[in-house]
Amino acid sequence: MPFLNVLVAAPASPTLTGKIAATLQDLTRQHLKKDPALMAIAVQYVAPEQWFVGGSSLAAQQNASFWLDIKVTEATNTKGEMAAYIAAVFDAFGVLLGPLHNESYVLVHPVPASAYGFGGQTQEWRYVRG
Repeated sequence: MPFLNVLVAAPASPTLTGKIAATLQDLTRQHLKKDPALMAIAVQYVAPEQWFVGGSSLAAQQNASFWLDIKVTEATNTKGEMAAYIAAVFDAFGVLLGPLHNESYVLVHPVPASAYGFGGQTQEWRYVRG
């Protein structure tokens, strides 16, 4: 049930969007053990001319970048799983986008089960109901 929201500093492309979604789905399944059928992924683009790091645009630096914010239920992943996921996502985006600025981010945001859910039910309620 994770929600993945990713901003990409690159020209928008339906082909790239599909590759990003497929890559994130696979890595999230592999490293965080999340069910692909319950994943939601939103991909948005920002022109490299409009994304600044260290005072200059990524276009001027000839780099790409991304920001991934993924929401998962708290206590469902270990620190090791999250660290491996962050490293794998960074490496994968380097392949997808080309040279990445080091200031590219992944935030795995663990949310309490009582405050997170889908379909009108919290994760905690699903667990209690078994």
